[in-house]
Amino acid sequence: MDPNLLPAHVFLGRAYEQKGMCKEAIEEFQRAVTTSGNDLRIVALLGHAYAVAGKRDKAQRVLADLKEQAKRSYISPFNIAIIYVALGEKDQAFEWLEEAYNERSLWMVFLKVDPRLDSLRSAPGYAHMLRRMGLPT
Repeated sequence: MDPNLLPAHVFLGRAYEQKGMCKEAIEEFQRAVTTSGNDLRIVALLGHAYAVAGKRDKAQRVLADLKEQAKRSYISPFNIAIIYVALGEKDQAFEWLEEAYNERSLWMVFLKVDPRLDSLRSAPGYAHMLRRMGLPT
C-alpha cells in the first residue's frame, strides 16, 4: 500500500531473485536503493542480483563502488562476499567471509541457511568455517 516501504522492496526483491525472476528482483532492489538513500547494504543486494542475472560488468562496478565507500563508511564484508559468490569467484568470497567471521558480523549467523551461499556449500572451506563457528556440517 505504501510504495516507499523499504522492507517491502527488499523482501520482494529477495523473493524474486530466489524464483529466478532477475529482472523483477533488480527493479525492486533499484527502488529500495533509491528509497533508502543509497544504503550500502541494499546496494550490495542490487550487486548480487546483477551478478545472478549475468550482468557481470554492473556487479563488478557495484563491488568497486562498495570497496571504495568502505574506506569512508562501514559495510559488512558479508555483503561484499555475497556478490563474489554470485559472480562465481569462490576464493574471493571466502576471503570476505573470513573477514566477516573475524569481525563477528551479524550476517554470519545465516551462513548455514542463506540461499545466496548455496554454491559454496560443497567447498571444503565452507565446512571448515561452519565447524569454526560451532555449527553442524
